[in-house]
This record gives sequence, C-alpha cells and structure tokens, in this order.
Amino acid sequence: MTNIYVGNLSYEASQEELMEAFGRYGAVSNVNLIVDRMTGRSRGFAFVEMPNSAEAKKAIEELNLTKVAGRAMTVNEARPKQSRSGGGGRGGRW
Repeated sequence: MTNIYVGNLSYEASQEELMEAFGRYGAVSNVNLIVDRMTGRSRGFAFVEMPNSAEAKKAIEELNLTKVAGRAMTVNEARPKQSRSGGGGRGGRW
C-alpha cells in the first residue's frame, strides 16, 4: 500500500475529483480529503492510498503540478506519521 500526499489543493476540490484523477493510473483504495473540524471546509490537502506501488509511482510522477479544480497540486509519497509527544508544558509559574 502506498500512501500519497496531495497538497496545495483548491478548497473546491472534491474526493471524487481526486479519485478520478488518481484512478487513471490504477486502483485507488482510499481518498482522505482533510477538512477543518470546526468549519467542515477543506484544509487544502489530502491523502490517497493506492495498493500497487508501481501505479502509485506513475500517478505521483504524472500528477505532480497538474491542476485539479483550477489549482496545481503538489503530489509526493507521504512521509510516515510522526508520533507526537503527549503533554504540554505548564504555562506560567511553577
């Protein structure tokens, strides 16, 4: 499974448009368009999962800097998710 990062997306881009664009290069198992929790509006990036690594590589090469919904998107293989340390510092005095 290859996880692909899609950035610089138009806020008007839909999951269906991404599915169609990446589907031209092979099977797409999932499209996760990231939206703001408060507004429900797109945050301008997404993740696309493709089961075949050769098809995913071809999609990355062909779709990087192409336009979807009127805006050139950035497409590359997603980096593994970094684990964030829990807890935060204390504010103010101790």
